Amino acid sequence: MDLLRFITAGSVDDGKSTLIGRLLYDSKSILTDHLEAIEKQSKNKKEGEIDLALLTDGLRAEREQGITIDVAYKYFSTPKRKFIIADAPGHIQYTRNMVTGASNSELAIILVDARNGVVEQTRRHSIIVSLLNIPHVIVAINKMDLVQYSEDVFNNIVIDYAAVAGSLGLNDVQYIPISALNGDNIVDKSDSMGWYKGSSLLELLEQVEIRHDINHTDARFPVQFVIRPQVEELHDYRGYAGKIISGVYRTGDAVTLHPSGQESRISRIERDGKDTEEAWAPQSVVLHLEDDIDISRGDMIVHTANRPQLAQELDVLLCWMDAKPLKRGNRYLFQINSRHVKAVVKNIEYKLNVNTLEKDPDVDSVNLNDIVKATIKTASPVSYDPYKKLRANGGAILIDETSYVTVGACMISEPLS
Repeated sequence: MDLLRFITAGSVDDGKSTLIGRLLYDSKSILTDHLEAIEKQSKNKKEGEIDLALLTDGLRAEREQGITIDVAYKYFSTPKRKFIIADAPGHIQYTRNMVTGASNSELAIILVDARNGVVEQTRRHSIIVSLLNIPHVIVAINKMDLVQYSEDVFNNIVIDYAAVAGSLGLNDVQYIPISALNGDNIVDKSDSMGWYKGSSLLELLEQVEIRHDINHTDARFPVQFVIRPQVEELHDYRGYAGKIISGVYRTGDAVTLHPSGQESRISRIERDGKDTEEAWAPQSVVLHLEDDIDISRGDMIVHTANRPQLAQELDVLLCWMDAKPLKRGNRYLFQINSRHVKAVVKNIEYKLNVNTLEKDPDVDSVNLNDIVKATIKTASPVSYDPYKKLRANGGAILIDETSYVTVGACMISEPLS
């Protein structure tokens, strides 16, 4: 059974938390004791009705204000698929939270209030979805019950959003009219919108094809751990454990170690404690090489005929996540997959307006939630692929050297000329 990670995004009060609550409630994915606790906390509701938003708004401040502040993760499954949901806040001051939740998502649900249509925050969230290269988008037009389930209202919003999607290059976009509060088209098809011939939201989530999103061409294997038991019965055992983030590996493949450039061949592949002739993303395996070469955590084993970029100067789109401003010359730890290196922010080219995509070149410092184009210089070479080509090897983070707090999320661009 495969796993789909998706994020919900939209303007404040568009009903994101209620939508997720309805998905969990109608798919019977809520534990009895949790449901009883939520029923007790529900206020100002009709007899027998619960506040579904409380299923995801876990912080006290969220419940008091009726908004989402942090990213809430929920897990549920159906007989067809497992799901991890990231409920992202809609406020502009929580842009970093949305970037965090969306970074590992394969699909985004963008909610639109049927009464308001496409608004500024809808465009902003769509821009972030585009920047993070999320391959699948569902536009859920919510609160259809408040516009008398009007087909014309739905069609007009589809036309408006299609223009946004076209300008941002969003490809796989599907539209669905829903009422999260009443459950229309969430798990079951609605009787109130006979004009809608498509699937329910849960059916769309179960049907979306994500296997083709995995890159099986560019083989990338970041080493997580070097296994040397050093016991008599395994005296010569040397294995390299990790997760294949893309591509396919087979015994006998010619491989190169990055960043050192040393070459060898795969002599053996172990998966789940057994030998196998081949393995592919996103499997976790242990690779063995024919040659005894110096390999440590953070190194990357790649196909000799298909190597990633190797550089010390990286052009990145950077979302700043720290209350302390970022300035040129600041030093951090740069982490990409399992590799950590010291780095310095060499230059800040411009600040990106996430509402309009306009570029402001007059940047003295970068504040919390800002997104900028920057140049980062690392102390030693880093193996990477452009983020637009391979998310798994094109995303990185900046870490404060003293507190070890993650302060920035990076999307690496094409190599500098």
